[in-house]
Amino acid sequence: MDRLSGHCVSPVTDRLVVIETSGVRLDGRVLPLEDTRVTFPAGGLTADGEVLAVVPLDDLGPGGLLGFVTDVSPFHPVDHGWPDQGPDRGVVSISGVTVEVVDVVLGATDGHNLLIATNIPVRRGEPGWAFVVVHVIGADQVRPEVGERVQLAVDAAHRDALGRGHTACHIAALALNAALADRWRKPVPVDGLGHPNFDQLALANSRIRPDGATDVYRLGKSLRKKGFDSADLPLAELTAAVNARLAGWVAAGATISIEADGPGLTDRRTWVCTLPDGQERILCGGTHPTSLAGIESIGVELTLDDAELVMQTSVARRVPAPPADVSSAASRPA
Repeated sequence: MDRLSGHCVSPVTDRLVVIETSGVRLDGRVLPLEDTRVTFPAGGLTADGEVLAVVPLDDLGPGGLLGFVTDVSPFHPVDHGWPDQGPDRGVVSISGVTVEVVDVVLGATDGHNLLIATNIPVRRGEPGWAFVVVHVIGADQVRPEVGERVQLAVDAAHRDALGRGHTACHIAALALNAALADRWRKPVPVDGLGHPNFDQLALANSRIRPDGATDVYRLGKSLRKKGFDSADLPLAELTAAVNARLAGWVAAGATISIEADGPGLTDRRTWVCTLPDGQERILCGGTHPTSLAGIESIGVELTLDDAELVMQTSVARRVPAPPADVSSAASRPA
């Protein structure tokens, strides 16, 4: 997914396609004005769902693509409003046939048409509208029927890698806030650890990838007016300070949870992380691990690109030790 442009590279066609449509439903019925119930905030990977709508997406690739909506879904979709985290991967079982889900995008409906991505004309919570998870499959595959039950399954390894990357993105931002704390000349809002919230005030865009992230911060006139001194940033020192703090946090272990106001796709969700320095709470619709236990290390690299500070964050996954060979140990002579 190229989330800077709002387009995606389809795994099926391997080319840039526009996920933007206002298709009329194949069955002509009215779609319930209820947000999709989602299970991914709690780590859900599977769901048995009822098909509520099927929409042709003929402009999205050779042979066309098909979008369908279910009442419940474990899939995390791309959110066009802040497309930092890409879609889950996975499959759907339709009438016993396993079909690849090639994309998962945010949709909105007024009960008649289904609008997708940047074609959505309203904000979340708009009366008379519902927001839904749209699962995209090839139009040449088995077609789900409205009212049919299908089985949805997310690729667990890919989900875990995106979750580690997303949590590392948040934690690295907190470490960067701390490293830049003495660059502020005016009082500004602070993060949950008590440091001036550079990340909140300067972030231009963020892109999550498996086991990593890229964050771009604007260092322009607006930030200087708020009191930030961006002159002669000592990148090597800042990088070392961020990485040292991250190493300490990973070694100490942090617990992570997602607090959700409800099961709906647009219900507010909050990432809560308890670190040795305190607890941070960030509004976040992405997926995350429950702790840092599965992470060996988190590291960043800081670079300057014109008037922008770029932070590349990388995660090294902790590989579990192989189980002891009990049978061999038992056969050894005393």
